[in-house]
Amino acid sequence: MVNGIMMFVLSLPCALEFNMLNGIQPFGDGSTIMDLEDFLVSNIILPIGSLIFVLFCVRKNGWGWNKFVDEANTGKGLKIKNYMRSYMTYVLPVIVFIVFVLGLYNFFN
Repeated sequence: MVNGIMMFVLSLPCALEFNMLNGIQPFGDGSTIMDLEDFLVSNIILPIGSLIFVLFCVRKNGWGWNKFVDEANTGKGLKIKNYMRSYMTYVLPVIVFIVFVLGLYNFFN
C-alpha cells in the first residue's frame, strides 16, 4: 500500500510536466522536470545505491563477504574469486564515490 501511494505521488511531476507544471524550469531556460528527475536518478540515487550495495556485501555488519560469495557463485556463469575481496572492499567503493562526486561536480559547474 505504501509503495503504491509513493509511486503515485512521485510520478505526478512526470505526468503533469507538459500541462500544469510546464512553467517550472529547475535548471534554467529550456529545462524540464524530466531533466531534474534524470539528474537525481543518474547522479545521486544510482551511485549512492551502488555504494550501499557494495558496502553491504563486503562488510561484517552487512551481509558479509562469505555469504556474498556463496550467493554470487550459485548457478552457472562467472564466479567471484577470493582475490577480488580487497578490490571490492577498498577500491570499488572509492570508484563509486568518485563517480558520485564527479556527477555533482559536473552539475554545479
